Amino acid sequence: MFGNLFGDMEDMQRRLQEKLALIEAEAESGDGAVKVTANGNREVVNIRISPDLLKNGDPEELEDLLVVAINRALADAAEKGGAESQKMMKDLLPPGMEDLLG
Repeated sequence: MFGNLFGDMEDMQRRLQEKLALIEAEAESGDGAVKVTANGNREVVNIRISPDLLKNGDPEELEDLLVVAINRALADAAEKGGAESQKMMKDLLPPGMEDLLG
């Protein structure tokens, strides 16, 4: 009995990770000079840096803008991923028991 339950849980976790990988969260800093995209698994999947920012040659500014944009993208990805996780959990519950998740 429990063997199947654990197998179902692993399958659900795999499906959730696949769904979260499709969620995109993009954030920027420096008025768009740095743009970071993360997925619902909280993985940074892309970073775009304005050529103008690179021309200025201020590494500290670039580092600061990267940190801000990455943190914003990861926070947004966490929020979106959490919402998707809640939705998936609600879909698994029998009708009328959705309130158990808060």
